[in-house]
Amino acid sequence: MSKIADQSFLFDLLSTPSPTGFEFRGQKKWVDHLKNYADTVSTDSYGTAWATIAGAKPGHTIMLEAHADEIGYITKYIADDGFIYVDRIGGSDAATARGRTVHILTAKGVVVGIIGNTAIHIRDWREEKSPKVHELFIDVGAQSKEDVEAMGIRVGLPVVYASEPQIIGETLLSARALDNRIGGYILAQVAKKLRQNVQKLHGTVHCVNAVQEEVGGHGATMITSRLKPTIAICIDLTHATDTPTVNKAQFGDIHLHSGPVITHGISKHPDLVDHIIHTAKKHSIPHQHQASYSYGGTDADQIFKVADGLPTALITIPLRYMHSAHEVSSIADINLTIDLLYHVVLSLQNTDVFTLSQL
Repeated sequence: MSKIADQSFLFDLLSTPSPTGFEFRGQKKWVDHLKNYADTVSTDSYGTAWATIAGAKPGHTIMLEAHADEIGYITKYIADDGFIYVDRIGGSDAATARGRTVHILTAKGVVVGIIGNTAIHIRDWREEKSPKVHELFIDVGAQSKEDVEAMGIRVGLPVVYASEPQIIGETLLSARALDNRIGGYILAQVAKKLRQNVQKLHGTVHCVNAVQEEVGGHGATMITSRLKPTIAICIDLTHATDTPTVNKAQFGDIHLHSGPVITHGISKHPDLVDHIIHTAKKHSIPHQHQASYSYGGTDADQIFKVADGLPTALITIPLRYMHSAHEVSSIADINLTIDLLYHVVLSLQNTDVFTLSQL
C-alpha cells in the first residue's frame, strides 16, 4: 500500500484556498516549504513562485512546472435581502454547486456560507436543467445587504468549496483542489530528492508553481520568458476514464493505479517525450499514454511557444471528478510520478539535444 510522504504538508497545502488570482495563501506555504531544499526561492509580481537547485555538473536549464491555482467563484452582486450572487473563477461546474458549503475569503477572515438549493418538493424538477452560474446564490445567514457588508463581504471576493482532504479506502486521496495542488506537492518531493543527490544533477532545475493556469496559463507564460529554460516538463492532472458513463472512444482509456500519463500532441516535443518513455521503461515505472492533438488546457500549451519555441513535455496524474468539491486520485500514481520526474531530471545530460530540425 502506498503512503504519502510529507502528508502534513500536502494536507495543509490542499486545505489552503488558492483560487485563480488569489493564490498567495497557498504560495506562501509552498515557498516556506521549498526553502528547505532549494538554493534560492523567488516570486514574481503576480505570485508565481520558483525554487532553484543548481547541479554539480553543467547541463540544461530545466523547468519543472505545475500550476498553483484552483477553480472557485467570485462575489458579483449582494442583494438587498442578504443573498450573494457569484460568477466563476476558472472552470467551476455550476451543476455540482447547489447545497455545498463554501468559504468566502475576506480581509477579516473566512465567512462560511451555503450555496442555496431549493428543496425538490417545491421546484419543477421534471423540467429543470443544470443551473446557470448567475442563478447560484450564497446564504451567509444575513437579513440584509448591510448585514453582509458588516461581515466584511464585498463584491470581488474569492469563494471556494469547504472540503477537507481525506484518504478513501487506503489507496485514494480526495480533496477539493487536487487539480493542481498535487503538482506543487510533487515538485516539492522532487526537489527534496534532488537536493539529497545534487552531485548527480547536471545543469540547473527550476521548480515552478505558476499562477493563473485555470484562466489561460498566464503565469506560466510570464515565468518561461523570465527563466529562459532549455527544457520544460509540466505536471498536471488528466481525466481518469475508469468510472461509469465515460466514453473511452471519445476520451481515451486512463485508469487510476496504472501510473502517470505521458501526453502526445502538438505542444509536446516528440524527442523529449521519447526520452521520458525510455526513462520510465528503464526504471520499471508503469505509465499510460494519452493523445491531445488540439488545445489541452494545460500550461504546456502556453510554454512550448514562448520565444523561439521550447522543447516541452506533459506528465499528468489520472483524476476522477475534476473541478468538483471532491476530486479523487491514486496515491500510488502520485508517488510513481514523483519517481518518474526525478529519474528524468537526473537522466538529462548536457549532450542531450531535442530538435526536429534536420537541416
